[in-house]
Amino acid sequence: MRGRFAGARVDVVVPGRIEDYGLIGDCETAALVGRDASIDWLCWPRFDSGACFAALLGGPQHGRWRIAPADPAARTVRRGYRDGSLVLETEFGTPDGGAVAIIDCMPPRGRVSNLVRVVEGRRGRVAMRAELVLRFDYGHAVPWVTRLRGGRGIRAVAGPDMVVLRTPAPLRGEDLRTVSDFEVEAGQSVPFVLSYGPSHLPAPPALDAAAAVEGTDAFWRDWSGRCSPVGDWTEAVRRSAITLKAMTYRPTGGLVAAPTTSLPEAVGGERNWDYRYCWLRDATLTLLALLRAGYPGEAQAWRRWLLRAAMGSPDQIQILYGLAGERRLAEWTVDWLPGYEDSSPVRIGNAAHRQLQLDVFGELLDALHQARRRGIPMSRPAWALQRALLDRLEEVWHEPDSGIWEVRGPRRHFTYSKVMAWAAMDRAVRNVEMFGMDGPVEGWRTLRRRIHDDICRHGYDPELGSFVRAYGSREVDASLLLLPAVGFLPPGDPRIRGTIAAVERDLLEDGLVRRYRTERARDGLPPGEGAFLACSFWLADAYAMTGRKAEARRLFEHLLSLRNDLGLLSEEYDPVARRMLGNFPQAFSHIGLINTAYMLEGAEAEAGSREGRHGGEPGRRDGRGRAG
Repeated sequence: MRGRFAGARVDVVVPGRIEDYGLIGDCETAALVGRDASIDWLCWPRFDSGACFAALLGGPQHGRWRIAPADPAARTVRRGYRDGSLVLETEFGTPDGGAVAIIDCMPPRGRVSNLVRVVEGRRGRVAMRAELVLRFDYGHAVPWVTRLRGGRGIRAVAGPDMVVLRTPAPLRGEDLRTVSDFEVEAGQSVPFVLSYGPSHLPAPPALDAAAAVEGTDAFWRDWSGRCSPVGDWTEAVRRSAITLKAMTYRPTGGLVAAPTTSLPEAVGGERNWDYRYCWLRDATLTLLALLRAGYPGEAQAWRRWLLRAAMGSPDQIQILYGLAGERRLAEWTVDWLPGYEDSSPVRIGNAAHRQLQLDVFGELLDALHQARRRGIPMSRPAWALQRALLDRLEEVWHEPDSGIWEVRGPRRHFTYSKVMAWAAMDRAVRNVEMFGMDGPVEGWRTLRRRIHDDICRHGYDPELGSFVRAYGSREVDASLLLLPAVGFLPPGDPRIRGTIAAVERDLLEDGLVRRYRTERARDGLPPGEGAFLACSFWLADAYAMTGRKAEARRLFEHLLSLRNDLGLLSEEYDPVARRMLGNFPQAFSHIGLINTAYMLEGAEAEAGSREGRHGGEPGRRDGRGRAG
């Protein structure tokens, strides 16, 4: 079938399944490479910049770069990352016995961001075809293309953006695309280097492709080689650590939730969000994952990013920020992109940055406390900021909020939000007790007890034998699985065991956990989404902490089996259609994988693992068994 774009004839091809993609990146942006060696997503120069390849959310006419055998009968026979590396190899086989590999990488960025592709002959002689469709501004802007001097490449410009392609292969323009037909023999290689630069500057310098591939491979092998071993799961953890590193914006230390936007939580639905930003809700779990995996430098960079992002007036703290701490993340929709498998709208920006979410106070205070406990030094000005945030939390903890899942319906008194308000006060008290920090500790102790009593009175339903999603609700929420981990109550408390049982009853389907029942929740959106993978890791953690070690390991192994062939996880999974859903790769999923692996290995499989010991207050019980 043929389609049209800006007067050009192009092939209309449905993007691959989410799990068909691999990730490459330069620690400032990232590209997704399909099983067919088509690069269908790349934002330049940053993770949150406009995409120049947006076929993932539309078709080839919205930008892609494919290099593959010219014979349509050729098939991908193997692909994989080089061991311990982010260099991706995709090997094709042809009907006549030929074989060729596409080697893809983005060298860690210096002054210039480069995307390197090397076509390597493995067997026989293979006719190849390359097709480059550049469309800046999320598939909208067709660039003006000129040849470089000497005819060894092209320069494409649209407004502020410039991309230069250099290759010895012949290039020609065809229907607003750049096309190349060439052949490669066994032992021969043909390089392609795509470089980005601002359009007002000279063209980026040429790059030796072979040396860039080897240098990139060495960089990642050296970095991943420092990963702390965790038994049989070391390779899975190492791949997750590499993925997190690739999604870290190196200049600031901020970790994006995912390098993509608007991959749907239900195909054809509108739960499509922009995840190319940094969330405070991930603070503690990210810090612990990096420290457990043996990367204190990255953990310190994340801690510094947290502090810079949160600095300012405490009443203006946000739940998410830009890569450098930007605060204005206005949400708008891209009406010229149809969305992944017609899942619209395609959103840029995230309106959730304006929401009140009380849990971020606890996440931030807990992360900074955990950093201090694990030897990462903290300055006095940083403590002054924390005290100011505690003052603000004292004013607002009793208010309804939008919750950890950023619902777009009415604010409610979400139980997990209150628990994290309690955690903020608990960590403040512990900083005084453990590290001699100054502050009104008696007032913090009193408020800690008050919040704890309020949660046990209003957030626990004795008839259900479980904590509930929100005050007055009879529904459960997967975030309640974190109550023993943050030390709110010991794992052996019957209320915790009852909550785990309620989650199993209401949210566990086909071995995976849903966040909450969207069909019964007032979250401002139509119902329908997949199972949330991070929540499934939380259930494995809860099993481990309550002594159900065998069940924890079975669930963890099941979750590992859901990774794609490259070891990557998305945000959600559809157990019926057996496919990934949501933005990809998802940092929260890989963070969960790392933390659960180390917990199950025995390093920290204990009550209150985020605190290292139980930090909760069991509370009093009245004659009806209700805490208060």
